[in-house]
Amino acid sequence: MSAQLHQVLLLCLTITKGWCMFPNNHWGEWNDSQLLPTIQKLMKGYNRYLRPNFNEGPVEIGMSLDIASIDAISEINMDYTATIFLRQRWRDSRLVFPGNESVSVDGRLVSLLWIPDTFIPDSKRSFLHDVTVENRLIRIFSNGTVLYALRITATIACNMDLTKYPMDKQECTLQLESWGYNIQDVVFYWTRGNDSVKGLDTLRLAQYSVESYYTSVSEAVYETGHYPKLVLHFALRRNVLFFILETYVPSILLVVLSWVSFWISQSSVPARTCIGVTTVLTMTTLMMGARTSLPNANCFIKAIDVYLGICFTFIFGALLEYACAHFYTMQHQTLEDLHRELLREFCEWNGNGSIPIVGPSQPNQSAEIGSTAEEATEQSVNSDIKNPPAAKEKVQSRGCGLSSVKDASRRAASVFIVENPHNIDSHARTVFPTAFLVVNILYWLYYLFL
Repeated sequence: MSAQLHQVLLLCLTITKGWCMFPNNHWGEWNDSQLLPTIQKLMKGYNRYLRPNFNEGPVEIGMSLDIASIDAISEINMDYTATIFLRQRWRDSRLVFPGNESVSVDGRLVSLLWIPDTFIPDSKRSFLHDVTVENRLIRIFSNGTVLYALRITATIACNMDLTKYPMDKQECTLQLESWGYNIQDVVFYWTRGNDSVKGLDTLRLAQYSVESYYTSVSEAVYETGHYPKLVLHFALRRNVLFFILETYVPSILLVVLSWVSFWISQSSVPARTCIGVTTVLTMTTLMMGARTSLPNANCFIKAIDVYLGICFTFIFGALLEYACAHFYTMQHQTLEDLHRELLREFCEWNGNGSIPIVGPSQPNQSAEIGSTAEEATEQSVNSDIKNPPAAKEKVQSRGCGLSSVKDASRRAASVFIVENPHNIDSHARTVFPTAFLVVNILYWLYYLFL
């Protein structure tokens, strides 16, 4: 019994020793004799407050990015929110160890190593993901190269030019700078040029499509010195189809609806007024709804504002067209009544009881009036021969007074008189659609190709 117990204890000690020599098998082919001295040497005398190559030249830090997503692009705040994987590489000669293997260290040990003070200058808000742990990666290679990766979500400013909205193209940037180390301390570079950025080619956005992108290296100049800077430039083209279906097509239909009144009789005052007022109010509501998602800035006269203004002008013009047509129709009737009264007074003064019938359906109206006036004049001349001179002067004075009134009224009314007010609607049926078509051609040519 004691011999069996001795064998069990010996087996347990052997298994425990094996677990101590290869804990979790994280170190590849390293054995216990290599592992402990290497970690002790790496951390012994290491000062994380001093950068690598201190007093020996700047540290070269290579950058690469993976754009995981662009969550939101706001025209009101002029920014975009993106989730990125930022990877930085540099060489620290103090972390060289023998062999050709790499060591992945827990991200929580980042406080034991020197890391670059990289930041995003245009960031408004940003945070490091921490589910289930902080999303950090530290990998140390045998030649002293350190790979430091982070997963960050940041809201970054982007200056937008909205003059061609929604046919606009926005140029946004993602900048990386060093906060405290200037160009004498650290140097930034893209590890593989434009290929250092991944994810933009396959990115799918709601209103935009990534048209192009490129990287550049520059310097940030501040009062405290010159600092290294890397810039990712990318162009976003807005998808206009959504706005065509939501704004442009309804606007065009409202303009066409306002033209329906041109085919309605001018005597149908309630019908034509209702169409005009309804289209004007609907267009006003559409204009207000189109501006809710845009910045209230007076410096931007956007393309969509121009088009909505054009449509509103045509709709309001159709309403004014009916007002003018109705006004000239009523004026034409008033002038006919006035003319008829003058003829009646003239005939009554000459003792002639016959009054010619004047109406809009008589094309020889002016000829009849002229012949009547000539006959009355001949009668007045014949009576002048028989009458004494005093009576002649009285007749001439009354005739001149009546004719002067008629001439003055005709000259005043001829400025605003339209021969046939019903022709206004006939001309409007051609002028309004033609003008709207020409304006549309000029509008789309300017904003799409200029």
